[in-house]
Amino acid sequence: METRRKTARGEWTLLGLTGLFLCLLLGLFLRDRRAANAPAFAETERTAPIEEVRPDPSPVNLNTADAEALTALPGIGEELAARIVRYREEHGPFETVEALTEVSGIGQGKLAALEGLVTVEDTE
Repeated sequence: METRRKTARGEWTLLGLTGLFLCLLLGLFLRDRRAANAPAFAETERTAPIEEVRPDPSPVNLNTADAEALTALPGIGEELAARIVRYREEHGPFETVEALTEVSGIGQGKLAALEGLVTVEDTE
């Protein structure tokens, strides 16, 4: 008789612990579900209109621009601007915008990013 009571008590204890475990799992599930339905607040990148970034939207002339004007272009830092000016001084004016790829550090990707922002037109 004593063994049956111990077995029954052990079963009830195990059943109670199982119930507590299931309640814990339900609580975690409901918390995660509530978090998934909550609106996410993500930082969005703010961009300024091009007029604020570059007041003069006219293309930069590669044959007359100094290094400072070239650094205003996207992806052109001080070192690359100096290389462009040095290349122009050593090889003469650029005949086409595509000739800019002859400068070390400028590939097709960077040239595509500069499309419409640079020119080689005569200013005369």
